[in-house]
Amino acid sequence: MNNNNIKEQLLKMLNHALKLEHAARIQYLAHAELITGSGAEKIIERLKEIASDEKEHEEIFRELIAGYLGGEPTMELAETFEAKGTKEILEVNLKGEKEAVDFYKQIYEKLIENKDSFPYEFETLEHGIRHVIMDEQEHIIELSLLLGL
Repeated sequence: MNNNNIKEQLLKMLNHALKLEHAARIQYLAHAELITGSGAEKIIERLKEIASDEKEHEEIFRELIAGYLGGEPTMELAETFEAKGTKEILEVNLKGEKEAVDFYKQIYEKLIENKDSFPYEFETLEHGIRHVIMDEQEHIIELSLLLGL
């Protein structure tokens, strides 16, 4: 596959990842405002911390898209999901984190398979994507613990 085709595929995938991060940040912040009851303060704090991580992921993806691949970062949002009650909020966000990890691993694999197409960008692209995957995996563990799984 030629370099431009791979680059375009990665740009499309990274822009979709950016949409997911935009939406996740907004969703976490909105959901944090809905948490009530026993232990609410700890859960609200954690949801806001995760939202902050998602903002960092947005910045990483924008930098990879524009700075390293010469693309244009999207300003669009992926779908957000409403939820009521702490358990449903945690479940909805856990599902989203798992879907994000699955998708980001596809981006990672495509990059690894085509590393020779990016002789001067590969390590930074690989590091950025791997960093986001590792953060999202941490979110999965944290949300699972909050759910008592």
